[in-house]
Amino acid sequence: MSQNKILSLIGLATKAGKTASGEFCTEKEVKSGRAALVIVAGDASDNTKKKFQNMCDFYEVPIYFYKDKDTLGHAMGKEFRASLAVLDEGFAKGIRKHMDTEDNTIA
Repeated sequence: MSQNKILSLIGLATKAGKTASGEFCTEKEVKSGRAALVIVAGDASDNTKKKFQNMCDFYEVPIYFYKDKDTLGHAMGKEFRASLAVLDEGFAKGIRKHMDTEDNTIA
């Protein structure tokens, strides 16, 4: 149940223009300080995971590893997405609440 809520919130945030997806855009938003939350696909490469983990630690942005590229992309109405940044604090809070109850990997 919770995972459908997470994917729905990602979809809503995308429709509201409050997400940035893809490696380059996600990285840009984290470094500019606009990212409230970063989600990386669980099947992303180890290099990608490590890169975002280190970046989010440095910029103090919460990061979650969730589902797979196909599922994340589908939730956003796009192709595969290995990473996305949620730019709105409200959406980020809602997604984190459901992520925490589902007990996903958090850093």
